[in-house]
Amino acid sequence: MKKRISYIIGIATILLFLAGIKIHSSQQPLAQEIPTVVSPMKDTKNTEAIDEREFRATWISTVYNLDWPSEKGLTKEEQQEEFIALLDELKSTGLNTVIVQIKPSADSFYPSEYSPWSEYLTGIQGKDPGYDPLDFMIKATHQRDMEFHAWFNPYRISVKDSIDGLTVNHIARENPSWVVPYGGRLYYNPGIPEVRKFVVDSIMEVVRNYDIDGVHLDDYFYPYPVKGLDFPDEDLYRSSKRNSMETKEEWRRNNINEFIEDLYTSIKSEKRQVKFGISPFAVWRNQDIDPLGSKTKAGVTSYDSLYADTMLWVEKGWLDYIAPQIYWYFGYPAAPYEVVLKWWTDLIQDKNIHLYVGHAAYKVQSSNDPWGNPYEILNQIDYNRNTQNVKGSIFFRAKSLVDNPLSLKENLKTTLYKEPALVPEMPWLKEIEEIIE
Repeated sequence: MKKRISYIIGIATILLFLAGIKIHSSQQPLAQEIPTVVSPMKDTKNTEAIDEREFRATWISTVYNLDWPSEKGLTKEEQQEEFIALLDELKSTGLNTVIVQIKPSADSFYPSEYSPWSEYLTGIQGKDPGYDPLDFMIKATHQRDMEFHAWFNPYRISVKDSIDGLTVNHIARENPSWVVPYGGRLYYNPGIPEVRKFVVDSIMEVVRNYDIDGVHLDDYFYPYPVKGLDFPDEDLYRSSKRNSMETKEEWRRNNINEFIEDLYTSIKSEKRQVKFGISPFAVWRNQDIDPLGSKTKAGVTSYDSLYADTMLWVEKGWLDYIAPQIYWYFGYPAAPYEVVLKWWTDLIQDKNIHLYVGHAAYKVQSSNDPWGNPYEILNQIDYNRNTQNVKGSIFFRAKSLVDNPLSLKENLKTTLYKEPALVPEMPWLKEIEEIIE
């Protein structure tokens, strides 16, 4: 009898699959389920008529020439052709936004008063590529009805450990006291008020001069810790702490908090409609350290390791969106996807802040762990859609997506992203009467 029942259930499941019906519980992750759901958007090619909105984005990394340009020293025409081809590929996959790294270090992909031209364009830092790549990219993106978010790395000066590789008139050379060598790289010191102002001003240069849709920061504030090596700012801490009771950890967090608040208010004062978003490391704190934290056992946390108090930023409303990098699979022992996501959805409840999820497309590959399941990320997106407060996804990174690992790109195109979507609206961008009192 049990075999007969199982046989009947199996036949019924196959028939439902062929009929395009998706059966699942919205409370359970779909880690082993092959998704057959089709996006519930209207069957139309007129995107203006689509009611459903979902943020669908990818990071385009320029550092090390990871995504674009493919190598240093390409001609203007070659760079532009590559970017257009990449955009068209992303658009055809169903994406509606690109987040482009225009300041991978203390350099720029546009003519700047604050930074030299990036070496990832010409191969030589400070060398003019002969056109304005940022202006070109924004126009090409908008021509395809996609949003362009400008991605900045605020404090990294160089991925090398020597100041000799910087241009002779680099601001870091002119202000060597701003520079901190750590872990084989160079950083601006976030504890110096002049540094924080300089970084804000350098970002505002882009906000003022370009038609960007958003300003985006990722998870780099204080650098990821190197085992056994503290960030060397003890003397600065002792001379500049705000009061005698402020610990070094609190001082570092307050340095970043002041930067985030200043940047947010600066953006909104200049162009209220420009969105401000951050994509932090996904675990704020572990619950065994702080009862307000998540039920995780992460070895690194944004609060304790990177001095980024992401919870505070959400509570203060200093962001328009937050996109935690939940680069783990369902049931991952240290930080299960579903557990981390639940913490974030609870945090933004009733806040004028959108929650987007950073997905680890770069981890998708043939393997014996769950990343070898071609439907892991699709199941995460489907789970998001059945979870309150999640407004979309960002994939790290563009090449990892378009290379189509385990058919990820094709699966998105034919199922969850089969129909186009508009970017979610942010009503508060129009409703705010006054940002600065």
